[in-house]
Amino acid sequence: MTETLSTTVSPTGSAHLVHPADSPDAAWWRHAVIYQIYPRSWADGDGDGIGDLPGVTARLPYLKALGVDAVWFSPFYTSPQADAGYDVADYRDIDPLFGSLADADAMVAKAHELGLKVIVDLVPNHTSDEHAWFKEALAAAPGSPERDRYIFRDGNGEHGELPPNDWHSVFGGNGWTRVTEADGTPGQWYLHLFDTKQPDLNWDNPEVGDEFESILRFWLDRGIDGFRVDVAHGLVKEPALPDYDAELHILDGELKPGAPVPPMWDQDGVHEVYRRWRKVLDSYGEPDRILCAEAWVRPQERAVRYVRQDEMHQAFNFDFLKAKWDAQDLRAVIESSLSAADSVGAPSTWVLSNHDVVRHASRLGLPVDERQPNGISADDPQPDRELGLRRARAASALMLALPGGAYIYQAEELGLPESTDMPAEFRQDPTFIRTQGEEIGRDGCRVPIPWEKDAPSFGFGPTDATWLPQPAVYGEYAVDQQDGVEGSTLELYRTLLATRRERSLGTGGLQVLDGYGDEVVALVNTGAGEGDTLVLTNLGSSTVALPEGATVLVASGPLAADGSLPTDTTVWASI
Repeated sequence: MTETLSTTVSPTGSAHLVHPADSPDAAWWRHAVIYQIYPRSWADGDGDGIGDLPGVTARLPYLKALGVDAVWFSPFYTSPQADAGYDVADYRDIDPLFGSLADADAMVAKAHELGLKVIVDLVPNHTSDEHAWFKEALAAAPGSPERDRYIFRDGNGEHGELPPNDWHSVFGGNGWTRVTEADGTPGQWYLHLFDTKQPDLNWDNPEVGDEFESILRFWLDRGIDGFRVDVAHGLVKEPALPDYDAELHILDGELKPGAPVPPMWDQDGVHEVYRRWRKVLDSYGEPDRILCAEAWVRPQERAVRYVRQDEMHQAFNFDFLKAKWDAQDLRAVIESSLSAADSVGAPSTWVLSNHDVVRHASRLGLPVDERQPNGISADDPQPDRELGLRRARAASALMLALPGGAYIYQAEELGLPESTDMPAEFRQDPTFIRTQGEEIGRDGCRVPIPWEKDAPSFGFGPTDATWLPQPAVYGEYAVDQQDGVEGSTLELYRTLLATRRERSLGTGGLQVLDGYGDEVVALVNTGAGEGDTLVLTNLGSSTVALPEGATVLVASGPLAADGSLPTDTTVWASI
């Protein structure tokens, strides 16, 4: 059953195919579930309050038992940590905070022993200002080869006292900083689309491309299975650097209708970079090594250009992450995402949370029609914790039923909420600092996660030390409070992942069912596993009856006494 559907499932409507099934033996990355580890906050092996690679290695069996296919690590490279490691000073070494290259090799070996692939972050838009290249640039003269590795420009104004253009930093404030030349005089300006300690590289300089090819090979030779590419849409700038007087945000793929593409984002030249990288990865043979794009790009027709056959393998589906908790919105995003990805032969790659956004267990507890914040403080309206968790469980069940790849952010399988009561003095996100607190920033989703309710730091490490404070409520969500507990969020995720694998949902075809009304997402995944899987997500106020003959496989929450589907609940059923 791939093109049509029995009327017993949707007696008042019909079904239409929105995505054909993939090959049952499709490459691993086309259907993998990948777990994001934010190294600072997953497991602390030495008790200094900061997560590290030995801590990760010791906890990897947990991920094997969870049922994921791969692990993606946010940066662990040598860094002054101005932006939690996204300011890289040495791309070929590990920051002592996290361990050593030997620790990284041991972690990769353990992961592979468990059958887990390892993906690492790559940060090619900018380096740290403590990178050797930038130090050489500051010591060199204007117009020198050393400066040409970055974007240095003379200033405007009579004495060059004004920035070269009006670009802003994503983190707030000016996107340019003026340097003092070797003779002590005010000099040129350098571009930093993020923090002042993150100078943008000049990707028009061939030396930059050669260096990053070398970095790719360094990690591939150590057994790394792929790279998540930070700010993948930002490497190439419009050559003339024209003015663009608009505030930039992390989610800046969203433009007003008719607005021009910002001259610092999604320039056509980035695609030549990724074609070169794809050739490097392909040269390593089987199994595939992969590239995943963090590209906040709209419309979807431009976003999928990053995953054409000779470029990247995956790109995060941020439209899905940003979709409202509304059945019509979710249906539209699912259909358009699959259509756009299918147009270039790529899988869609679904995601609900990561280290840059409010955790979806809290985000979905806020009013549906309000603009979603980039962080929540104690002074802001607070999410409804119970509602947020119920919807998060339903959203995750919907996501994991969809064909393609999926990413899970650490501890979302625990239903962990955002930290919303963090005192200002603990916040470290450059966004919070550079906007003087006007933007709360991302610290709330990065807090060390809980493993044991009654242990120091909730089992994060052997001491009470944590680099960000843990809310007291986190103890309720600890792994040891959910492990083996029927109905817990952890056990829900384990069941979802096992069932997804058994029924080959990642490579299945997808049909959308009509006839369930405007408040229900109704799908059928035609996986090659144990038959077709009906997926219903009820976002309405009334219960929804399951079709006659359907057998429930898993539900995100309790069903009603008559077996019908309550609001804010997703069910998978065999049909």
